[in-house]
Amino acid sequence: MTGLLGPAEIRELAARLGVAPTKKLGQNFVHDPNTVRRIVTAAGLTPDDVALEVGPGLGSLTLGLLPIAGHVHAVEIDPVLAGALPETAARYASADADRLTVHRADALRVAAAELADPPPTALVANLPYNVAVPVVLHLLAVLPTLRHGLVMVQKEVADRLVAGPGSKVYGIPSVKLAWYAQARGAGRVPPNVFWPVPNVDSGLVAFTCHEPPRSDVPRERVFAVVDAAFAQRRKTLRAALAGWAGSADRAAAALTAAGVDPGARGESLTVEQFAAIAASAPAGTPAAK
Repeated sequence: MTGLLGPAEIRELAARLGVAPTKKLGQNFVHDPNTVRRIVTAAGLTPDDVALEVGPGLGSLTLGLLPIAGHVHAVEIDPVLAGALPETAARYASADADRLTVHRADALRVAAAELADPPPTALVANLPYNVAVPVVLHLLAVLPTLRHGLVMVQKEVADRLVAGPGSKVYGIPSVKLAWYAQARGAGRVPPNVFWPVPNVDSGLVAFTCHEPPRSDVPRERVFAVVDAAFAQRRKTLRAALAGWAGSADRAAAALTAAGVDPGARGESLTVEQFAAIAASAPAGTPAAK
């Protein structure tokens, strides 16, 4: 893996483009080649993989992905950065630059049709902190071709994404990611590998996609149960799901039918149990908005 960007190259490129990282877009650019190598290695890519990178920024990770993956889709919302990325690839990874397709788009709104040639199989990204969880969940929902991935997010968010039932940080992100994939922590990343230096650590989350826990209940219905259960996480499920089910008694009936104790709390349930509750909901139970 050659031609990676170090601190000097990052600063020079940013100055030439007139770019300064913005908090609004959650931009923190990686300037440490060893961190890029670590991410690419941990992602477990093969030449058969089509990588999807969100928020490539100045291209640090992009340059690490190009020699490994069969193709790289880079989705960048900043028009200046999106416009400059092909030139950066040509300059630092000329032998592999033709494997790159840059999409000037918002990852929260991107659709499968925009990434269909070829369809992505792996999500590998240093995600903007402010939209990390919504981006991951949106892409998993709209891109059924994704098989695995590795994302770098704020360490606190990483802990939530990989948490299991019973953990203090287990919550909505944990359950919703578990609907799509099995996730695990893949290490910590210190602040000093970024420009600007964030005031928090980052964490790597690796995941492997699987079939949904149940095929007889829509994802939206399951997620509505999850949202309701954790909106008032200190309440029992009988109380927390009363609004979702229409009343506490109807919630208790759905819970009992699903084999779940109405006195339990959402933080103790697996994604399979949330799906069972959704499948047992009485007729007329509100669906996800």
